[in-house]
Amino acid sequence: MKELKLDKEVRSLLTTQIRNYMDEELEIEVGNMDAEFLIDFLSGSLGAHFYNLGLKDAQALFSRKADDITDEIYALERKVEDRQ
Repeated sequence: MKELKLDKEVRSLLTTQIRNYMDEELEIEVGNMDAEFLIDFLSGSLGAHFYNLGLKDAQALFSRKADDITDEIYALERKVEDRQ
């Protein structure tokens, strides 16, 4: 599987959010590097779990849509008359 990688903008936003959370909720000041190390740790340890949840959601959506298509195809069937 390909490594999950955050783009610069998302990484920067998360860094700011972590720094703000740590400061406001825990009264701990952390720098950008520490916040980025935390992002790396969390994405490495939790990322695959969230990724797999996303795949399950996508699979459920695909399954529902496939069922809808099957229903629509059955709705197109024409009645076969018995000509005896």
